[in-house]
Amino acid sequence: MKYRKFGKHDFEVSLLGFGAMRLPIIGKDESKIDEDKAIEMIRYAIDHGVNYVDTAYPYHHGNSEYLVGKALKDGYREKVKLATKNPVWLVEKHEDFERYLDEQLKKLDVDHVDMYLLHALSKDRWEKIKSLNVFKFLENAVAKRKVKYVGFSFHDERPVFMDIVDSYDWDFCQIQLNYRDVNYQAGVEGLKHAASKGLAVVIMEPLKGGKLARVPRKVQEIFNASGKNWSPVEWSFRWLANFPEVTTILSGMSTLEQVKENVEIMSRLEPNSLTDEEFKVIEQVQRAFDSLAVIDCTGCGYCMPCPNGVDIPRNFAIYNEAFMYEDLEGSRRVYNIFFPEENRANKCVQCGECEPKCPQGLPIIELLKRVDKELSWQNA
Repeated sequence: MKYRKFGKHDFEVSLLGFGAMRLPIIGKDESKIDEDKAIEMIRYAIDHGVNYVDTAYPYHHGNSEYLVGKALKDGYREKVKLATKNPVWLVEKHEDFERYLDEQLKKLDVDHVDMYLLHALSKDRWEKIKSLNVFKFLENAVAKRKVKYVGFSFHDERPVFMDIVDSYDWDFCQIQLNYRDVNYQAGVEGLKHAASKGLAVVIMEPLKGGKLARVPRKVQEIFNASGKNWSPVEWSFRWLANFPEVTTILSGMSTLEQVKENVEIMSRLEPNSLTDEEFKVIEQVQRAFDSLAVIDCTGCGYCMPCPNGVDIPRNFAIYNEAFMYEDLEGSRRVYNIFFPEENRANKCVQCGECEPKCPQGLPIIELLKRVDKELSWQNA
């Protein structure tokens, strides 16, 4: 296993981190973790060099922390840096921060966590928790030795990320990044900015929720022609590991076979190791994915802001991903669960203000109808 320095701090963590978000389950109930299999997976990873384990309050409907706590018995707790996250969307008053932390420590059955994150920050959540004096909570949690290092995970636009990074003396942050999300959310620019400030940068969604592990035939043909005997998973990990600013890459593994594969891949990855030819392969793959889009939106944003709150480029991006990754159900899940209702396509009132502004001349109104018809669960 390869290791990297944790930002400005004088210790190292494994390049592969174990993300306890997609553990094996019994049947189709996400709350029912197959404990024997999950514990075997986590301990196998630790036995083979993984020393960073990440969970969170809502994972597996609140049961991930219980499972991780069980997996870290029998001497395994001392072998890892344990990370979990405060559910800031549930916090209504200052005292709630510590109440949730105490609940999490109890669920994990530990007296402290090494890494504690403010979970899934966005502009609105950031403003809310600042008003509730979150910095005082973080400082007190460290002073009471309930937490060693403080950070945040992020899901919003890059300017918001930059503001959060610059607003506090963080130890680390966690961002979504892969070769398809170069400019999405924090993106590569955010990665480099955070690292320049001394933050360790933890990567989530390196395979874009598994989409980059099962690539379309057109993409696989490009990988095959490269002459490299690397799986799509290895290509994805290699692209990320090439950045020296990346500290650890979280993988939400669901089977022991995935754990074994990822441990083996991560044992040979180095920063600044991709060749010009290998970068060209990634560029070809990026273009191939883009060519699979069915709505020719470039994401320029000229159509925005919509007077009725519709996030037009994001609606089109979610729809396009259904075809790029051959995963209609995945896009439906994003649209109906993770995409704010007020920004969805069905909020379009057909005012027509956007269409003259579109450089591509897209029939935006009709396309938004199509997006909602095919993605909304109400229309299924």
